[in-house]
Parts: sequence; structure tokens; C-alpha cells
Amino acid sequence: MSNEKFSPYISIGSRVRKSPYFDSTKRCGAKAFSIYNHMYMPTLYTSVIDEYWSMVNDVVMIDVGVERQIEIKGPDAHKLVQFITPRDVSICDKGKCYYILLTGEDGGIINDAVLLRLADDQFWVSPGDGDVLLWIEGVAVNSGMDVEVFEPDVSPLQMGGPKSPHVMRELFGDLAIDLGYYRAEQTEVNGIPLVLGRTGWSGEISYELYLQDGSRGNELWELVEKAGEKYNIKPAAPQLIRSIEGELLSFASDISRQDNPYTIDMGRLVHLDREDDFIGKEALIKINKEGVKRKLVGIEIEGDAINAPPEHLWPVIDSNNKIGHVTRCIFSPRLKKNIGFANVPVDYSGIGTNFEINSPKGMLKASVCNKPWFPAEIKISLD
Repeated sequence: MSNEKFSPYISIGSRVRKSPYFDSTKRCGAKAFSIYNHMYMPTLYTSVIDEYWSMVNDVVMIDVGVERQIEIKGPDAHKLVQFITPRDVSICDKGKCYYILLTGEDGGIINDAVLLRLADDQFWVSPGDGDVLLWIEGVAVNSGMDVEVFEPDVSPLQMGGPKSPHVMRELFGDLAIDLGYYRAEQTEVNGIPLVLGRTGWSGEISYELYLQDGSRGNELWELVEKAGEKYNIKPAAPQLIRSIEGELLSFASDISRQDNPYTIDMGRLVHLDREDDFIGKEALIKINKEGVKRKLVGIEIEGDAINAPPEHLWPVIDSNNKIGHVTRCIFSPRLKKNIGFANVPVDYSGIGTNFEINSPKGMLKASVCNKPWFPAEIKISLD
């Protein structure tokens, strides 16, 4: 039997939706796709390392049209938004964005999301992979609240990297520079309607262009491509290495339905002193009082470079007993070491704690370390 490594393919068909930028990504050499929110998402153009350095040193453009927005609109829109998240967003004004968690009755995490407020009665929820639209529709249907919940024609295109402000200034002038972190504003470019946001899952200075006319996706891609030529812009996939370095967690990998906000060190997004109710409030009050049993920790892993993320959750082993699992890990070119995250019992979460990992390459030694390794870049520099 041949020992040649098998590389699986994804069949492209009509059943799975394509983003408005799909043809552009193929033209630019996308080599691999994954399925995310029932859509094709490019996951590789050149190499993970090449795309990493393009993001860290220059600027990349990323098709994140798979970030399907959920619009909540109507007189009770703000009330519904308050009800679905433990974070207090009562003072979320127009143009403000929030990173939020959505929790179930048991306090477990349904998903994480970026919340954008476009008007007094209009919000977008931008979640990770999962059927969050159906969940919010289910919450709203018998709530008695006067709201509409639906998927609008909105498809984000992301820029990430230290030169992204230069590219955005070419297209939007001073608006791109003056726009505050986690702020968004309705605008247009070449007659293409969009919302420009200082949001993005990259770890570097980021922008997202929330396209509001899916028929013009390739046109928008080409405008950004041309504006970025002198800044060495490249197409890229969502960045695995930089997201781990910056502790940007991924739902369904680092975050699961069995986790609660305290497990992943996001208790800051839970405001238990709110007078109003929200889904999971009683459960989270209890969890906060009793403490969590597990924690998501940063780890450093010895051995040869890990050049691809785990296809499965790698078991964490102590004294021949499975105590947890590695969620994601990869080799960091800047740190010159393997880093990642592991979900382990609280007793194993202290800095310096040692254990082993059962990987396809055999048993690997690992230890708990501080995270993030490189904090997310926020401040714009035009040097």
C-alpha cells in the first residue's frame, strides 16, 4: 500500500454558497477552501508563512464574506440585543462596535460576535461559524418584542497589516484615519455602498469593508487591489499564526458550547450587576460564585516545528491520563517556537505547569505560559 500522503479536495458546487469575492479569490490563486457558515472560505493562496509575513510587514486583503451578518431591526431591537448577551451594551451609540459573547440558559457560549449599531433601531451581529441567525430568530419569535431578525445583503472584506491605513486612506481619505477603534460608519467608494469599520480578526491594524451590494463584490476587490499595489498588498486567508499569537480565539476550536465566559478568561464581558435580565444570567451568577473547573490556557510545545494546525483535538496527558485537549497550535516564526491553546482542569492552569500532548508525531512536552504572545495592534501609525 502506498505511503504517499493523501491531500483531500473540496468539491465546488451550487449547494454551498459563494461570497461576492469568490471569482476574485480564484483569479488571485486561492488554492484551498473550507466551509464556514455554509459558504466557501479561502484558506490558502501561497503558504501560511508567506501570508503571515505579508500581514505582519505590509497589508493583506481577506475574503471574510462568510461572516454573515444578522440584522436586528425595529422598536425593540436594542432590547433584544441586551437580552442575548451578558455584556452591558446599554450605552452602545450609533457607529459603535462591541465584541460580545452570546450565552445559553446554562451559561455556555452559543457563539462570539462583533456587534455594530447602525441606527437607533438597527444592529448587525457578526458571529463566528454556526447557525446564530436561527438561534436569534428562535429567541425573538415568542419574546413579544417588536423586531425583525434577518440576514441582510452584507459581505465583509478585511484589510490587515501595518500598511492597511495607507490603503484605506487611498480609498476613503481622512475618514479611514480618523475613524476610532471599534467604530463604523456608513460610506461608499465609487458608488458602492458599504460600512467602513475598524474591526477585524487579524491581530494587526484592521479594517472591514461591509459591502452592501453583493453584485459588486469583484468590483470592490479590484478597487482595493489597485489602491494597495504600491503598499505590496497580497490576498491572504484568515491568519492562523497571528491569531494565535494575539489570542484571537476561534469558535468551535478554542471556544465550544461546553465553555462559559470564565473558562476562556472573558469574564470582563459578563456584567452580572445589570438590573435587566439576559439569557444565562442565573447560571453565570452561580458559575461566578462557585468558580470554573476548566480553563483555556496558553501553551508552548517542545519539539520540531508544527507547520499545520491539528486536524483533531490533541489529548493532553498527565501520568497516562487524559486531562484535556489542545484546541489550536502552530509554529511562530517570530518566537521560533510552537505555541497554542489547551483546555485543561483549573489545577493544571498555573504558569509553568508541565504536561504532555499526544500528537500524530508522538508524545510532546508542553508547559503553560502567559498569553497573548503579541498583543493585538490598535494604534494607527502612518510612518
